[in-house]
Amino acid sequence: MKFTDVSQENLLKLKNNPYPGRGIVVGLSDNSRYLVHIYWIMGRSFNSQNRIFVLDEEGNLRTQAFDQEKVEDPSLIIYKAMSQSFRYFAVSNGHQTDDALSSYVLGMEKALSSWKYEPDAPNFTPRITVASALRGKRVSPVYMSIFTKSPLGNGCDRKFYSLNLNYPGLGYCVTTYAGDGNPLPSFSGDPYLLPIIGNIESVASSIWDNLNQDTRVSLAVRFINIRSGRSDFKIINKHG
Repeated sequence: MKFTDVSQENLLKLKNNPYPGRGIVVGLSDNSRYLVHIYWIMGRSFNSQNRIFVLDEEGNLRTQAFDQEKVEDPSLIIYKAMSQSFRYFAVSNGHQTDDALSSYVLGMEKALSSWKYEPDAPNFTPRITVASALRGKRVSPVYMSIFTKSPLGNGCDRKFYSLNLNYPGLGYCVTTYAGDGNPLPSFSGDPYLLPIIGNIESVASSIWDNLNQDTRVSLAVRFINIRSGRSDFKIINKHG
């Protein structure tokens, strides 16, 4: 089976997943001109639903409360989700985003050594992180990590990946959850392929339209020009 067919099948599985939670995709645009980062958030509680994505003055993507007066606990829901330093880029589902930028200097294992899964019992949400870099006119191997709570105790199981983006129009995806439940079942297995077809608006619509309409909150797509390093963003917020 072709990789493109596999990616389309996985997109259908994403659509049929009632609650994948937060998700990251990293890949190449179908014209090979752009390194693509995608990040989305979902929520079941009002506190998780009460969010939007915004760009700050430095071009970093952040979560922000939609209704500031109704925020219950900002500690795990308000953070910088995408950041950049020169031609290094990172995206994550928590406060580890800036630390991930040093992955190409220290290695991702050392850069994220102080982090583990989120302390949100009983779900213990995994931390998912991607770091990428542009070297000359090409993309360096991409680093991805998944930190989950060990089934044997309070320890943290850490998985690290070095991914080569050799196929235009395809991206590697990881999510926080495998589906709905109480507690929520953590993502298991390896990153899987999703299609990245068309311009930034088409890519954003493709993912957004395949997320559960009741629990999807916000989605951001970043197209990074491989030659210039400049970024374009497409943001979709359920609120506003």
